[in-house]
Amino acid sequence: MSGLIEKGSWVEIERILLHPGERAPQVPEDTHQVSLVMRVKGFLVEPGALDDMAEIETPTGRRLMGVLVEVNPRYCHSFGEPLPELTAIAGEVRSMLSGEEMADD
Repeated sequence: MSGLIEKGSWVEIERILLHPGERAPQVPEDTHQVSLVMRVKGFLVEPGALDDMAEIETPTGRRLMGVLVEVNPRYCHSFGEPLPELTAIAGEVRSMLSGEEMADD
């Protein structure tokens, strides 16, 4: 996408909060070697272009500055892959919580 992105567009910004040398000493070594990056979605306050500094307003009304990295970002988080140990006991736990007795298999 080239050109200016319109004011009010749904976008995502990125900002480095801590560089590798600024990370806490107790974090794991592989974590210590990378920057701590914040990514936030919101509405563009003024027209802007990708890779430029931009200000957004979040749905909760906060205003933040960062590098404009995406237009119309989607939510793509998850809770990861299902754990076989948990899926195997799901029915048993549900029965225990509802007060029903489990039938012996």
